[in-house]
Amino acid sequence: METIRYCAPCLFGAEGILRDELRRMDAGEVTAQTGRVLFTGGIEMMARANLRSRVAERVQVLMGSFSARSFEELFQGVRALPWERWIGKNDRFPVKGWSLDSQLHSVPDCQSIVKKAVVERLKSVYSVPWFEETGALFQIQFSLHHDEAVLLIDTSGPGLHKRGYRAQAGGAPIKETLAAVMVDVARARLSPVVADPCCGSGTLLIEAALSAAGIAPGIRRRFAAMDWPCVDEAVWRAEREAARALERPEASFSALGGDVDPEAVRLTRENAAKAGIGPRVKAAVRPLEEFVPDGERGVVLCNPPYGERLLDVKEAERLYRLMGRRFLPQKGWSYAIISPHRQFETLFGRPASKRRKLYNGMMECQLYLYY
Repeated sequence: METIRYCAPCLFGAEGILRDELRRMDAGEVTAQTGRVLFTGGIEMMARANLRSRVAERVQVLMGSFSARSFEELFQGVRALPWERWIGKNDRFPVKGWSLDSQLHSVPDCQSIVKKAVVERLKSVYSVPWFEETGALFQIQFSLHHDEAVLLIDTSGPGLHKRGYRAQAGGAPIKETLAAVMVDVARARLSPVVADPCCGSGTLLIEAALSAAGIAPGIRRRFAAMDWPCVDEAVWRAEREAARALERPEASFSALGGDVDPEAVRLTRENAAKAGIGPRVKAAVRPLEEFVPDGERGVVLCNPPYGERLLDVKEAERLYRLMGRRFLPQKGWSYAIISPHRQFETLFGRPASKRRKLYNGMMECQLYLYY
C-alpha cells in the first residue's frame, strides 16, 4: 500500500489536540509542529482526515521540502517532485504561497517559478506542449521560511472550518475549528449539558453537540479531492460509511443557548437544524443577568464580545464583571471563557483554575477555565 505524506495546518495552540485526533484516526508518523501537524497514511487517510478532523484547517499532500536560496534552486527542487502522481494532463494547477525571512522574498516571482517548474515536469511526462487546465482543481501551495521551501497540494477546497451549517452568522462569530478546540479542552462532550448564555449564531453549542453525538464535522460537505480522477470514489464512500458508524445517536446530551438578540437565537436554531442536531440544541431570548446553571452537572462555554467590533471596551468589561457574578462556583459545573483581555481575571473577580493560550485568527487569547 502506498504511504503518502500529509500536512494539516491548524490554529496556533491547537497542535496537540490535532496530533491526538489524528492518532485516534490511525494516522502514522504523527508529528506536531508550530501551526501544523505532519502525518502519513494511505489514500483513505486523506478522506478520513477531511471528514473527521474537528480542528484541522485543511488537509494537504506534502509533496516535498528542500533548501531554496535562489530561483534556480527553487525551480530544480520543484521540478524534481512527482507532480504527475496527482495531476493529469487536463487538470488545473494554480499556485499560491508565501515567503518569510527568506532570500526569495517576492511571492509573485516565486509563484511564477513554481508554476513553470511544474509545467516543465508535466510536459516531460505527458509529452504535450501546453496545458488547457480545464479539469479537476489541484491547488498547489508553497511556503518559504528561512530559505526552506515546502510544496503541497490542497485536498480540502474551502477551509475545513466551513462545515456547511453556518451559511449565516452573527456579527463576530467564533471560527468553528476554534470552537471545537474549546469543546475539547473543556471536555464538553463528556458533559450531559453544555450552556452558552451569549450564544450568538450557536457555533459553540453546535460543535459541542456534534462532538457529543460523534457526528463527523465534514459529513455534510464536499472536498476538492472528491473530483480528482486519481482518487477512487469508493474511498470517499467507504470513509463516509465508517464515519457514520461512529455516530452516537443515543448519547444523553443537550445544549442550551441564550442571547439578548432574537435574531441570534433564530440563527442558532436554524444552524443547529442544518447541522443535523436541531433537537439537541435549545435556544431562547434571555439576558446574561438571568443565567443560572441548571442541573447537577454541566459545562458553560462562552465567547463574549471582545470590545473591538461589537461593543466598546467598557461594555465588554461590564460583561466580564457580570459573568463573574453569574458563573459562580458550583459542584458539577465548570466554565470555559475565551478572551484577549489581559485583565479578564481581575474583571471576572477570581483567578482561573487553569489557562490555555489560543489564537482567534492572529489575535492572542486565553481560554480561562474555572472548575
